[in-house]
Amino acid sequence: MGKQQNLTVRLDVETIRQARILAARRGTSISQLVADKIAEEAGKASEYERNRAAALAYLERGFHMGGGKLPNRDEIHERKRK
Repeated sequence: MGKQQNLTVRLDVETIRQARILAARRGTSISQLVADKIAEEAGKASEYERNRAAALAYLERGFHMGGGKLPNRDEIHERKRK
């Protein structure tokens, strides 16, 4: 983890009460709960952007659909008779 800095967040009293209970159950602090959640969300955003860029690059390259010469009508019917 890099250099840390404090952040002030205003929450309603009931949310803080519930956060205290949650933090106690997890054996951590409210501050750590908030930090972990923000880090998780930031990571999801970064992952989304990486995946989006990769998908767009894949679309730019195009898809190989097998290629080759398609059979004509007679060749198709010839195969069915066999």
